[in-house]
Amino acid sequence: MSVAPLYPARPAERGGAPVSRVATPVLWLYGPPGVGKTTVAWAIYQDLVRAGVETAYVDIDQLGIHYPEPASDPGRHRMQARNLDAVVAGFVATGARCVVVSGVVDTARGVPPGTLSWAALTLCRLRTGPDELRRRLAGRQGGLDLLSDGLRDAEVLDAAGLAEAGVDTSGLPVAEVARLVRERTGGWPALTGPPAPAAPTASAGSDADGPVLWLCGPTGVGKSTAGFAAYLRLLRAGRTAAYVDLDQLGFRAPAAAGDPGRHRLKARNAAALWRTSRAAGAECLVMVGPAEDAAAVATYTAALPAATVTVCRLHAGPDQLTHRILLRGRGEGSWAQPGDPLLGRPTADLRRVAELAAADAAALDRAALGDLRVETDARTVEETAEAILAAAGWARDGR
Repeated sequence: MSVAPLYPARPAERGGAPVSRVATPVLWLYGPPGVGKTTVAWAIYQDLVRAGVETAYVDIDQLGIHYPEPASDPGRHRMQARNLDAVVAGFVATGARCVVVSGVVDTARGVPPGTLSWAALTLCRLRTGPDELRRRLAGRQGGLDLLSDGLRDAEVLDAAGLAEAGVDTSGLPVAEVARLVRERTGGWPALTGPPAPAAPTASAGSDADGPVLWLCGPTGVGKSTAGFAAYLRLLRAGRTAAYVDLDQLGFRAPAAAGDPGRHRLKARNAAALWRTSRAAGAECLVMVGPAEDAAAVATYTAALPAATVTVCRLHAGPDQLTHRILLRGRGEGSWAQPGDPLLGRPTADLRRVAELAAADAAALDRAALGDLRVETDARTVEETAEAILAAAGWARDGR
């Protein structure tokens, strides 16, 4: 079944120079909530990196944070697939040999055909029994709703039969599930030839205009938490908005030569996502992620030349940074992001991270990095979000 394009074609598809494309192995783990998609995908990513394979990882949920969703794309599945194609191209441009993906697919139709021009796609479904699913979701916020959704999705996926490969994760440790996934997908990835030639260096999102609010600051300052709260406030005010977490667009190891902070990679991928959201009607973008100096800021603004980018630096004192970093180390105080480098670290290590974060905060203050500075110490998350939007002039009309 052919699907008409929902979003405008990329520059090379609008009469620009032709692009030579070599399919890159992409493994997409999917299934209902609670089956372990993210955990297993991250384990496979780490296994390949340790084996010396240049690998990238992305959570599909991070590629379509755009609300309200377009009426012509319920669930934003085509948006996510289009963004995945752009992100895979970004990873290929840095020399990645393969990409691991986790997240939902359209339970009725699977991956929209014709959207993944860079990928040699392998789908693998993870499943588990109702009792095990109930146990895993019991402690999650909205666990009962997730359980109901998960059981319903599992029934639909059973009927759809989207993938030949599948693994039942019930009672198995993560490492064993990861091993079974690769075994049942033919030893994925099959890297028999030379690396794919680099994708075009121009970002697919470089011509997207509109207002972009970028929150930066030291580790532990609350960029993601406050940024997402600000995004939700925009939605409640009736805006059509998009949200991007830059760190979630830069999981590629080892880092490419000349891009140790992965800023060029993340900037390219973020610009591509913004172009898709802008084409789908988004009026503004909230973007969160670190920037250690003016050169890093310039990398992102260069990737968004038509957008109006406002850089808002969040600040917190040493005591508050230490408190928040210790919470993250215990898995509290923030969402459980894939690959959180603080989760489970010893307290002594976390305190050293906090010392470095405090030093970074002081250095950013001395450099006066950014257009705006918002203090977070004595504010709740909602108060911080309100202060951010007010400082940016977005509080009244979301722009």
